[in-house]
Amino acid sequence: MEVALFEATDGRSMRVHNFGAGPCTLPVSVLEDVRREFLDFEGSGMSLIELSHRSDTYERVHRAAISLARSVAQAPDDFEVLFIQGGATLQFSMVPMNLLNAGAAAGYVVSGSWGKRAYSNAVRHGDAYVAYDGAPHGYTRMPAAHEVEVAPGTRYVHVTTNETIGGIRMVHLPETDVPLVADMSSEFLARPIDWDRHDLVYGGVQKNLGPSGMALVYLRRSAMDDAAEGLGDYLDYRFHASSDSLGNTPAMFSIYVMGKVLARLSDAGGVEGLERASSDKARLVYSAIDESGGFYRSPVEVGDRSHMNVVFRLPSEDLESRFVADAEAAGLVGLKGHRSVGGCRASLYAALEPASVERLVEFMADFRAAVG
Repeated sequence: MEVALFEATDGRSMRVHNFGAGPCTLPVSVLEDVRREFLDFEGSGMSLIELSHRSDTYERVHRAAISLARSVAQAPDDFEVLFIQGGATLQFSMVPMNLLNAGAAAGYVVSGSWGKRAYSNAVRHGDAYVAYDGAPHGYTRMPAAHEVEVAPGTRYVHVTTNETIGGIRMVHLPETDVPLVADMSSEFLARPIDWDRHDLVYGGVQKNLGPSGMALVYLRRSAMDDAAEGLGDYLDYRFHASSDSLGNTPAMFSIYVMGKVLARLSDAGGVEGLERASSDKARLVYSAIDESGGFYRSPVEVGDRSHMNVVFRLPSEDLESRFVADAEAAGLVGLKGHRSVGGCRASLYAALEPASVERLVEFMADFRAAVG
């Protein structure tokens, strides 16, 4: 199948409209910078990925990325900023391994596929229990703030603020005095973080901030005062914090590109700017769904709709398959829903231009007219 391409807004590159759920589409300007610097980074005569991670040149890149990760997120000074390989999946184990000592428990909000995965890993490393399970609702909504049941002796409550597969977002945090641990992978830095409520915030960077290969972790320093002992170095948050995430060879390429994306986000208004842009893009797609007379439908409760991952169905699976194929031929790729739930999904990550969303909405109307 031949895929149609479109000219990027800068006029320099031909690109598809990428609605894939991850790895995310990246800003053309960042990709252009990387291409220009790839063979000879800052006059070093080599690529950044060939440099020693102990070199002054790389350390400048590394520390600039840490500074940007802190400033864009508006993270307080009492939080460490950590770059840890392995993505969010490794954090599913590292969190309980570090934070759950004997006698402490953790409540998990099982709001969808990723909340379920986080919980299933946590029970292997400590006393974890389900504080809320969205299964009776088909994982089509997040819990109301009062529905999260926290047991005595709970060290933290883990939440997944945006379920990539189910297309739901947590608008209101649980009503509890227990510190929160949040997986924010698929909406990272797309809305302000209530730092007073959290001891730890993490996410794989490949959903909104850069290429795959690592997690960005924000850790309150006092959360490690009674942390577990005896962990292997790489599994211990203190190892990363004590070395500014340079205790081993880091994911240099991911950090380098993420730093460029963070700089671009900072220039575009930071968290608040991305929140506005994400809301505007999501509104366009949800309007196309809601105004289609039932041809497109969202299974998600309106108040819990994700701004990053818009899931929707068509009247039949055959039509969904045709929609995805015709969209790809028109240069709109990545619209197939996750294999576990089917349907369609449009991921509207930070670097996805509004023009791409407008083109999707036009295609949705044209497709409905053609087959309806």
